[in-house]
Amino acid sequence: MPTSSTPLIIGIAGGSGSGKTTLASSILEAIGEDRIALLPHDAYYRDQSYKTFEERLSVNYDHPDSLETELLIKHIQSLQRGEAVDMPVYDFKQHTRASTTVHIQPKPIILVEGILIFVEPKLRNQCSMKLYVDTDQDICFIRRLLRDVTERGRTVESVIDQYLKTVRPSFIEFVEPTKRFADVIIPEGGMNTVASDMVIARLKALLPE
Repeated sequence: MPTSSTPLIIGIAGGSGSGKTTLASSILEAIGEDRIALLPHDAYYRDQSYKTFEERLSVNYDHPDSLETELLIKHIQSLQRGEAVDMPVYDFKQHTRASTTVHIQPKPIILVEGILIFVEPKLRNQCSMKLYVDTDQDICFIRRLLRDVTERGRTVESVIDQYLKTVRPSFIEFVEPTKRFADVIIPEGGMNTVASDMVIARLKALLPE
């Protein structure tokens, strides 16, 4: 476990639409954004500006190779050393990185959230606490459908096609097997207030005064 001068690294994994972001938001609200550096893994999707839009549409965004995990690891290491980082911003409508970044200052807690964060051993082993959000896949699909249509400009047909071709197969191959690495498995994620309250209480106890 980290010392009082070393950031506590919390990993939240689980399928797309499982409730990871809701859990992360609950932790942020309870502990305070001034004490947490949030690093969503999906901010680190690789830059694809050199590809045509049609080529970007064919990429499997649920495969580990679609993410620049090595950059995320470097950013975590920099924050651990007390150095600020510039986190990339991903444009989900254009399927490539935006030209802007987000400046992240070192904080007592580094919160890393994403479907594939426990796949890479080097990233997984950096986590002081590993949480896996376990939600029925039909619920995950409904949440993903609503999000992608309302927030990311997708059509219903494209969301269904992507789910069947890449999201579900990749979940079975890459995401679900990482459940075994979790310290805590949380059904329904942030909607499970009993479990989220227990996690928050534990984090508050571990934080330096």
